Amino acid sequence: MAFGQTAAVVQVRTIGVSPYGIESTDNPSGIYYELAEMLAHDLDYKVEHYIYPYARIIHELKSGQTDLTIMFKYKELEEYVVYIAPLPAIKNVVVGLKNQNYSSIAELQGKTIAYLRGAKFSDVIDNDNNIKKAYTQNFKKAVEMLAAGRVDALIGPYEALLSAAKEVGFSSKFFGKPLVVSERVPWLQMSKMSQHKAFINKLYKSFEKIIQSKKLEKLRIKYTS
Repeated sequence: MAFGQTAAVVQVRTIGVSPYGIESTDNPSGIYYELAEMLAHDLDYKVEHYIYPYARIIHELKSGQTDLTIMFKYKELEEYVVYIAPLPAIKNVVVGLKNQNYSSIAELQGKTIAYLRGAKFSDVIDNDNNIKKAYTQNFKKAVEMLAAGRVDALIGPYEALLSAAKEVGFSSKFFGKPLVVSERVPWLQMSKMSQHKAFINKLYKSFEKIIQSKKLEKLRIKYTS
């Protein structure tokens, strides 16, 4: 689609995981939400931006209903998206209550961990049938399950788990020592079904400017300090 055309709308989606995408009727926010807003503003094009769960975004990237998002690479999406630019790597952890520390993935066998539906955080854990998974819609619900004793541990980006605990009313002391189980790189990515692939080079250049200006770093400090 040519740059001069204005009929279509760029559909942007941000994962509904705090501190990356924080849902609000009046003022949605979050690290990735604000970053995507900066990029969309540089396109000088009409944009619709919503915060959705992982699974819905994955489905919409395949169908082309979503043009642009920021999240990890997924094997099931490889043939459906164009990877534009990487963000700094994020450490995924398994963590239990403050009195329950895990020093290896082997110690999780026979345990139940709360796992965000639609996400993938560790190939080793995903493929270990002796580690039970209780799938949840969000990390806030996962924290509540841990507090109630319904699961033994949580898995996900540590800063996201800390943010969810804070939402529920717990401090960082609620958790035990985190066990790092993977390190993954989020990517700015566009659906191959999108009509806006002509924007890819412009998006890459805008993203590079944001990284060089430390704006992404400032966003991370804003939401995780």
